[in-house]
Amino acid sequence: MEHRTYAIIGGGSGMGLGVARALVRRGDHVLIGGRTQARLDAAQAELGQAARTRQVDTTDRDSLAAFFADAPALSGLFTPGADYQTGGFRESSPETAESPFRNKFWGQYWAVHAALPVLAPNAGVVLMSGAASVRPLGNPAYAACNAAIEGLTRALAQELAPIRVNCLSPGTVDSDLWRRRPDEVRGPAFDAYGRLSVVGRPGHVDELVEAALFLLDNGNMTGATLYSDGGYSLR
Repeated sequence: MEHRTYAIIGGGSGMGLGVARALVRRGDHVLIGGRTQARLDAAQAELGQAARTRQVDTTDRDSLAAFFADAPALSGLFTPGADYQTGGFRESSPETAESPFRNKFWGQYWAVHAALPVLAPNAGVVLMSGAASVRPLGNPAYAACNAAIEGLTRALAQELAPIRVNCLSPGTVDSDLWRRRPDEVRGPAFDAYGRLSVVGRPGHVDELVEAALFLLDNGNMTGATLYSDGGYSLR
């Protein structure tokens, strides 16, 4: 049986690693990219021969090209990895204001572009936005960036068909990133999100993994944004 291969940029931790684990468990192979070599090494050790890992910088088009250069035909691409700053409209420096677009929007845009030569005709691409796209609470550049990614999803779904392109839009997620923050920061943030959402709590990484796999696999889904946000976008 021939194994399918999926690329995950941002697969060394969090939901990216969770998706990689799920794919390997069902018999697929993964090509994992990330910035931090130590995380990539840990992912490689855990996933074994079903995984290949390499460093990639999504702000560098040459780095993206090198990442996909010798990849096999890809059944899917998931792009959850991004590192950016947020801030209010009045006080943000130009660097802070522009960082969501530079890292999150253009990073994913050029990742898909670099992957095109190796994406199978029926491949599924899953981009990552965030529920601030439809319910912003401050951080206007970040909110606009997420909305732009969802617009990009719809445009790419039409232009790249039969490749499917969808978008996953989470709210606050109880992830490794939040677990590394102090209790006095994490606790109030989670409580606030619980009041803002319908289900009354942040999401869990495994819930986002299930949502990403659904978008990668479902052949009748394209051009859609899936809000896995506990109902945050409804209020």
